[in-house]
Amino acid sequence: MARCAICDKGAHFGIKVSHSHRRSNKMWKSNVKSVRVMTEQGAKKMYVCTSCLRSGKVERA
Repeated sequence: MARCAICDKGAHFGIKVSHSHRRSNKMWKSNVKSVRVMTEQGAKKMYVCTSCLRSGKVERA
């Protein structure tokens, strides 16, 4: 679910490092919202990241 339908932005993976330098795997999920978007066929519900919403790449229904 954490994948944008417009820019295909998904989760990022990396390593979390504690203060004592113990390392463990970490995942950062993208900020994805379920919104109604206008398409050629009409209004459709999509998962869109907030950066696409703020930049105006999609038009809300």
